[in-house]
Amino acid sequence: MKAIQFKFTIPRYVLGLALGRISRKIFWSGLTCTDYKEIPAPDLPNDDWVMIKTRYGGICGTDTSTVSLILSPYLTPFATFPLTLGHEGVGHIAKIGANVSDWQVGERVVAEPVLWCKPRGFEKLCRFCARGEINRCERFTEGDIAPGIQIGACRDTGGSWSPYFVAHKSQLYKIPEQVSDENALMIEPFAIALHAVLQNFPEDTDKVLIIGAGTIGLLTLVALRALGSQAKIVVLGKYDFQADVAQKLGASHVIIGDRKNGYYKEIAQWSEGNVENPALGKPIVIGGFDSTFECVGNKGTLDDSMRVTRNGGRVILMGAPGVIKDMDWTSIFTQELSVRAASLYNHVETYNGKKWKTFDLAIELLASGEVDLSRLVTHKYSIEDYRKAFDLTYQRGKNKAIKIAFMFDD
Repeated sequence: MKAIQFKFTIPRYVLGLALGRISRKIFWSGLTCTDYKEIPAPDLPNDDWVMIKTRYGGICGTDTSTVSLILSPYLTPFATFPLTLGHEGVGHIAKIGANVSDWQVGERVVAEPVLWCKPRGFEKLCRFCARGEINRCERFTEGDIAPGIQIGACRDTGGSWSPYFVAHKSQLYKIPEQVSDENALMIEPFAIALHAVLQNFPEDTDKVLIIGAGTIGLLTLVALRALGSQAKIVVLGKYDFQADVAQKLGASHVIIGDRKNGYYKEIAQWSEGNVENPALGKPIVIGGFDSTFECVGNKGTLDDSMRVTRNGGRVILMGAPGVIKDMDWTSIFTQELSVRAASLYNHVETYNGKKWKTFDLAIELLASGEVDLSRLVTHKYSIEDYRKAFDLTYQRGKNKAIKIAFMFDD
């Protein structure tokens, strides 16, 4: 089968960093770390696993950061190469192991991609998995399979950027009939947003800023409204088309622009704060937002998030930042900011007095009709057209792209 693989080596990495400055197309040319190639379908690691035939494989920001060599080398111990990319996916079970009794070939499923203790074959769970906090598992490099935080980062599992990948029975979730394939594809990124919101739920009187109106930023807005938040929610986006989408999803206001056009003044207006200008550098908003969800993960937006949050406020980091150089962290100290990270999802989210697996809550909201995320899946490409798909990730504004996905035959 044909798949998109990533193979990290120091020479390929260095070559990519050098030539990528000339043309970003070098990143998916096969000369650096990413290649489209013929590979065998992954084997079942043992009898507790199933093979899934991919219908859609989503392109996530961390995937594109990996391809573009932006993601930090810090994560290399938690991956094995060559790996097949893709952790967002929906498909049908194509093969089951002998110990898989609760599932049948042909069932439509999504796989929760985190490779925590159970998929790794441990009966005695680590201290975090025992509490249901699978995103904090301490055994991502141990067990029956090769190191990897999740499907799409492990040599043994494959990934959804290919016709087939494998998942442990503990990772499977059945998709209700009323949930479309497009909505099912969005379960994984929606779970990321739900986790961040549930861990940092605002008061109804709060003023909330979401920096970023891409997939995760928009899903954070959806999660806040779906879980009942009445807070004032302002979204800071980059492209004009994002304003219309965010307003339809429940934003109180959307700010579109860049720093050169003075969006700090508009941020101050909607947070009921005041703009102050240091002798050098960017402005500061005094009396800014109570909570800021940072959903981009680059130096500029991280810096913005600290500068527009009120004294004693919260900054929630959701975008994978990679290596950030020359950041000014003074605001954290002087304003006593609480800076928190929200990574992945778990099995002990508290909502309406009940403990939930985040995926179950996402599926419940979709199946009930309270949430429809299908409109966010804006572009689909066959795997053979991967170059067009990657090009589009850099032309989102021009093409009004939100979630881009690879599609495979049913």
